Amino acid sequence: MSTDLPGAVLFCCSHNAIRSPMAEGIMKYYYGHRVFVDSCGVRPTQRNEFIIEVLDEIGVDISKHKAKSFDDLVDSSFDLVVSLSPEAHHKAMELTRTMAIDVVYWPTIDPSLEMGSREQVLDAYRRCRDHLIKRMRDRFGETGLPKLR
Repeated sequence: MSTDLPGAVLFCCSHNAIRSPMAEGIMKYYYGHRVFVDSCGVRPTQRNEFIIEVLDEIGVDISKHKAKSFDDLVDSSFDLVVSLSPEAHHKAMELTRTMAIDVVYWPTIDPSLEMGSREQVLDAYRRCRDHLIKRMRDRFGETGLPKLR
């Protein structure tokens, strides 16, 4: 576990609709007073509403999130880029190949692929949220992150 926080972190995934905004919201809530955090997608689409519900369960509000692409980023001076999908990892590596930026890949299942009842789908989103919290805890330390079930 490392407690060395980067100055700026970018989370990226395929659409900036589920995984990366979820990671951005969690990181901002628990570490945002010490770290600049942003997110983007390779091909942004409308935010998925299930993420609002599962993040609200832990006190994180991302209801104002607007999806954006790598091209929409205002700042590109990140210390760490965390990619959450293979497509985003490829794009991040391509964009940072001439920059001194650490790029890491945290494979994260897309919960929108879950089929079943509303509760089964929500459980898939909770698993995604909890996976991201565990990865952050492992990488950046506790800092008040919620305990996982």
